[in-house]
Amino acid sequence: MCIQDLLNQSKPCFEIILVDNGSATDTIKFYSKHNELIIIRNEKNMGCAYSWNQGVRESKGDWIIILNNDVRLPDKWLENLISYATNKDLDVVSPGMREGPLDYNFRNYSYEYTKLMHTAFRKWTPSGVCFALRRKVIEKIGYFDENYEIGQYEDADFFRRCKIARLKIGITGASFMHHFGSSTQKHLKEMGATGYALKNRNYHRRKWNLGFFKRNYERYKEQLLIKTWSTKERFKYGHSLLEKSDGLKLSYF
Repeated sequence: MCIQDLLNQSKPCFEIILVDNGSATDTIKFYSKHNELIIIRNEKNMGCAYSWNQGVRESKGDWIIILNNDVRLPDKWLENLISYATNKDLDVVSPGMREGPLDYNFRNYSYEYTKLMHTAFRKWTPSGVCFALRRKVIEKIGYFDENYEIGQYEDADFFRRCKIARLKIGITGASFMHHFGSSTQKHLKEMGATGYALKNRNYHRRKWNLGFFKRNYERYKEQLLIKTWSTKERFKYGHSLLEKSDGLKLSYF
């Protein structure tokens, strides 16, 4: 569905680079039918950071988008995202997002969301699920740190480096997407892949000298800001830039 949504974009003036980390035979058969795709196949799961770097090195555009596969993308998702980022001279930006089961009218919701939220913006950490970055960002702060195995914390590491470099980053409501949520992580656990999350967490803390007090201060500050932002956004727009459903209740972040 994600690939089809990409192919359905109103202005397909972009390249789609699919990095396959050891997918099953049926998946290979599916994407092999699409000549529009640039395929990079790894025989085993090389992890997010390594694979993202493969895709970045293969890409040719001035804008690069890192995108998870467990998402749905409405028409003009890409056009709106890049247009907003260009107009505001941003370096890294993510779209607004709803996470959870796809139990609502996605197309209508997307249209109404961006209509109401097109001016909403948070000058804060983008989402690792999907983020657009200018090529000059890689040139300035480097590639993704491949010491992070499989997945988790490689995005937090990259965004921290963006902040240190004083790049213009954030989240915009001018573009919207649906994220099913942690699909790959759940599948990896079912396959018996464990230990990488703890290893990545410990490496991240050592790299950035995140002791108990520093990381809890950062967490408290972020939670307070998110609560403030989401409350203001709901009051002004009726939505927040990050929404999450458990199938019964919609929460705002």
